[in-house]
Amino acid sequence: MYQVVLLNDDYTPMEFVVLVLQEYFLRDLDTATQIMLKIHHEGRGVCGVYTKDVAATKVELVLAAARRAGHPLQCILEAA
Repeated sequence: MYQVVLLNDDYTPMEFVVLVLQEYFLRDLDTATQIMLKIHHEGRGVCGVYTKDVAATKVELVLAAARRAGHPLQCILEAA
């Protein structure tokens, strides 16, 4: 299993991170906000744990959405 991790940066708006968590990881507003604040304060936050293929697809979807929106948001996968 692999965890999908979002990394903090100084440019991506917090609202966009919450939107990504809701849209791609099916988090409700409160949970998405909590994860976003963890990313903001600790530099990283786990969005979810998936099989390797699903995790890799989610990373690609998030990176593509961030690029389309003009944000430098980074999303990685790590072995859980």
